Amino acid sequence: MPKSSTSFYTSNMSLASLDRAKDFVKGSLKALNIGSSMEHRMECEQPILGTSASNTSVNGELQGWTPLLVLTGVATTLGSSIPVGYNIGVMNTPAHIIRDFCNGTVADHYGISMGPSQLNILWSIIVSIFLVGGVTGSLSGGWVADRFGRKGAVIINNVLGVLAAILFVSSRHAGSVEMLLLARLIVGLSSGLVTSTIPMYLTEIAPVSIRGAMGVLCPLGITVGVLVAQILGLRSVLGQDETWHYLLGLFALLTLLSAVALPFLPESPKYLYIVCGQEERGIKELSRLRGAAPEKLVDELEELRAAHKAEQELAASGVSWSMRSVACAPTLRLPLLLVCALQIGQQFSGINAVFYYSVTIFESAGLTKQGSQFASIGAGGINLLITIIAIPLVNRCGRRQLVIASCWTAAVCLVILCVSITYINAASWMPYFCIFTVLAYVFCYGFGLGPIPYFIGSELFQVGPRPIAMSFGSMANWCGNFIIGMTFPSLQSFIGQYSFLLFATTTVFLAVFLKYYLPESKGRDPCDIAEILKYGLRSQIHAPVSSSRTNHRNSSIICAPDAVSISSRHQRISDINPDSLVLEVSSPLSSCEAFSNSTVLSSPAAIIHHNNSYTNLPAIPELPGKNPILPSIINESSPSDVMSGQPVRSLPRIMPSIPENLAGASSQLEEVLTVTDG
Repeated sequence: MPKSSTSFYTSNMSLASLDRAKDFVKGSLKALNIGSSMEHRMECEQPILGTSASNTSVNGELQGWTPLLVLTGVATTLGSSIPVGYNIGVMNTPAHIIRDFCNGTVADHYGISMGPSQLNILWSIIVSIFLVGGVTGSLSGGWVADRFGRKGAVIINNVLGVLAAILFVSSRHAGSVEMLLLARLIVGLSSGLVTSTIPMYLTEIAPVSIRGAMGVLCPLGITVGVLVAQILGLRSVLGQDETWHYLLGLFALLTLLSAVALPFLPESPKYLYIVCGQEERGIKELSRLRGAAPEKLVDELEELRAAHKAEQELAASGVSWSMRSVACAPTLRLPLLLVCALQIGQQFSGINAVFYYSVTIFESAGLTKQGSQFASIGAGGINLLITIIAIPLVNRCGRRQLVIASCWTAAVCLVILCVSITYINAASWMPYFCIFTVLAYVFCYGFGLGPIPYFIGSELFQVGPRPIAMSFGSMANWCGNFIIGMTFPSLQSFIGQYSFLLFATTTVFLAVFLKYYLPESKGRDPCDIAEILKYGLRSQIHAPVSSSRTNHRNSSIICAPDAVSISSRHQRISDINPDSLVLEVSSPLSSCEAFSNSTVLSSPAAIIHHNNSYTNLPAIPELPGKNPILPSIINESSPSDVMSGQPVRSLPRIMPSIPENLAGASSQLEEVLTVTDG
């Protein structure tokens, strides 16, 4: 029986009786003022096809951008995300200047003249301590986000960033290598907090229609920061002996600028409502974010209530979220593996190695050293451009399709780049082909592998384990960065351009893994994703979620058994035109089907009352003279039907709500009501 239609089955009921039943249902709806009364804000579970990006209320959920969402996105990008990318790229260009400062400072303070090897060790410590801070900040990000809130985490990482900038600027004036080391450690802590909390914060406050776009803002800011650091680090700008310390601390200006907006930023309504149990404050923040009264946000409020109920039941059963419980939970292993694989796979795709080689490739094409630096900056500009394009792209094409395509195309580009570098002197046009391959790789990386790993964890996990899962993913990213930074110079010296083949191999493995285990999360509730992935490597990501799963969301780890499935887009009952409703009748069911595990309802009023118990509609009373149609229908039935002394029976999950029995409003229902004789 097709799911797109709802059916009544009545044994031996005449067509005339069915027409009268149809009139009865229409009359009941009209009697309740459905279609005109604004007091009835209940919803039937009918997803509306298509999405709306406009800033309008669609079935209880406000779609699109609002001024507060824009302010939050801009403030967190300027004050948090851009400084992360800035500190990743700022040490490259003025490296020789900072090394000379360290050598002279150690000689002045400690009377030690360092040789090249000792200086290399000190420089490696200065560079790598930033990554150590990033790993530490990532691991603590989940605790900070739950202890101080999502907005509190933004404030903390901004404070740490400003403190690090002060130490950077002061290190040259104080002649202190220790201050430089401490500043790198603190800014690493701040950066780790950003990558684990900012994508989660932005996706939690965004409506489903722009959740992907908000998630891309963090990697977009990181890309902008790397590019700005490359430009400002040029010798003609701030990459000089007298100004390098200002270069290192310049990002604080953006952080201070964004701090003006911090008092106005909202706290995550999901954090307030679900984690803290502050229902009124959570509703108030949601209303601020959407720019609408709570009465117009029915869907999102229902989702909050269902998720809050699930968390309460988990807490009552003694379940609490910690790094150990998240790592050991069988139902969370696959989503956690997906998040970590994407994050570390982003680093193992070879993006840093490609940028490292880019200057050499551009010089081989005949460019001067300065021209090669500008060309490398141009490659960073392409990375920024495609990241901007990815903002609408992730919403249009979906996460799964983009990231898998990005993996395959990036792997192909890496193989071609390895071959072209090997034969770079074989033809006069080969250096230019190498340049094209570098730019093509940056393009392929930028639309999938670049932005999606940062926020995918917020769509695979529910609010409870989400902060810790995001911390694990961020830690994997920083660990991958650390491993590549430590091993690539050795790889480059041993096997040269053939190291790109290793990166291509890991990227292919990632693509294959994602093909079989990464579900599409675009527009889907994290609870549904969790239900699909809870079977680990045995999960069938293309299998549809059954109605029982959708309605109950019965994962013992992710969702409470009674959590209700709320679609992100529903059609309000007040939008239904009763005159357009059609009542359909299916073929009869067998007696064993009709009475298997049935529940007895003793009167027509009881049936209607139970029917309405699935919605907030008041039950229709069985008053003399008020509802004359139902008795006439029953009287016209055969002598062996429901009024001959036999009770009226129905299948389990007895009867869906009245609007769900109407096939004229694009309903997609999964329940079949059976009314038959005993």
